[in-house]
Amino acid sequence: MNSVISQLAGGKKILVAGTGASGIAAARLLLADGADIIVYDGNEKACAADIRAKLAQPFGQEAAKGPGTDVPVVLGELAEAVIEQVSIAVLSPGMPSDTGAAQKLREHGVRIWGEIELAYRYAKGHLAAITGTNGKTTTTALTGEILKSHFADVKVAGNIGIPYASLAAQMTGNTVTAAEISSFQLETIEQFTPDVSAILNITPDHLNRHHTMDCYAAVKESVTKNQKPGQACVLNYEDERLREFGRRMAESPHSLNVIYFSSKRKLERGFYLEDGSIWAAFEDGAHRIVHTGEMNLLGVHNYENAMAAAAVSHALGVPFEKIAGVLKTFQAVEHRIEYAGEIKGVRYYNDSKATNTDAAIQGILAMNRPAYLIGGGYDKQAEYGSWIDAFGTKVKQLVLIGETKEKIAKTAKEKGFLNIVMCETLEEAVIHCYRQAQEGEAVLLSPACASWDMFQNYEERGRKFKETVRGLQA
Repeated sequence: MNSVISQLAGGKKILVAGTGASGIAAARLLLADGADIIVYDGNEKACAADIRAKLAQPFGQEAAKGPGTDVPVVLGELAEAVIEQVSIAVLSPGMPSDTGAAQKLREHGVRIWGEIELAYRYAKGHLAAITGTNGKTTTTALTGEILKSHFADVKVAGNIGIPYASLAAQMTGNTVTAAEISSFQLETIEQFTPDVSAILNITPDHLNRHHTMDCYAAVKESVTKNQKPGQACVLNYEDERLREFGRRMAESPHSLNVIYFSSKRKLERGFYLEDGSIWAAFEDGAHRIVHTGEMNLLGVHNYENAMAAAAVSHALGVPFEKIAGVLKTFQAVEHRIEYAGEIKGVRYYNDSKATNTDAAIQGILAMNRPAYLIGGGYDKQAEYGSWIDAFGTKVKQLVLIGETKEKIAKTAKEKGFLNIVMCETLEEAVIHCYRQAQEGEAVLLSPACASWDMFQNYEERGRKFKETVRGLQA
């Protein structure tokens, strides 16, 4: 492993801010390279011994003695005396780059990176970076499977749940990586440069952090900012903002190889959906990739994800026949319209990853039977009118939980949807639906909200839903 990071630190220490999975992975990567680090967590009630135990274990394994057991750990307020010791700070995605601690670091001339910037400095091989408001996880997982059908050494990392920094040291010049990249992670990039980038869509989300749509869109679009002329950028033609962005990228001195995908029209160049099939049109003509009836994925949004994954993979050199083979066998990812079981003719679906209204609308549209919809959660200052408008005849009853339940109920009533039930917990909501739903109906957890008011993350929320369903089956 190189020592470039230590050299950049100029004899000072590197601060790793945040002790979740990304922060721990970043710290371990630096420790393995012999860097002098300080670990910081703004939670003064966190346990330094527990944090050091995490540092001493490889990602996903139990704690063991090793590097990190004597690392300085700072909790609570970030003191001037600590800041003066560091020259680079690596922020975890959950730590906004405009917090008081981050501002203090900048004022002292400390260089601010995110975990993906750090990992990129160590990583080798080729990189596909996939971002967007919705569909990132499915598209990244699917891209990874397609790449595995053609390349010997493939890594799948990033916001998908496997920190990029946890895999960077294992990469060689032959590694091909598919990385899911969030807007939070893009806030702090410097040299991060994917060989192929993809922006799936840009719709309102995380405005409590990015404040305006223009700022949010600019952060998403920054995934391309270091790409070189001729490198590929995959964009959704049906997103007007991205269509215009693609035009600017293709015509500017940046001159990226812009590849569009479309679910609504035939494209002269790119990937498109027509007559129930996914097609690819390039200089050598149009190629039929797969009929959607041959796929396990359901819904137009998933066909868009499939086209994006196909475009990214093809740009990296995967032939169409291998892309088609994987598209026919790939199963939906966990927590995204995931079939969770059937009880007395009622089907249960876990769409916990629908943490905003646009994603939750896709969950509704995918239903082919009347549904009891469980929604609500942490308030990201979103509006819910468009979600309610999508209910149509598909949603039979809205069962609300969490911090936003009163706000959502008010909007629903204003829209004329009155069949609303309030519950205190997710388990109570699932049991209520179990008692009410009839054969031929569905129960859908698709919250349109983040999970942080009741759960650590959407995965924990989804697992609780499935656990409750399994208990009712038993």
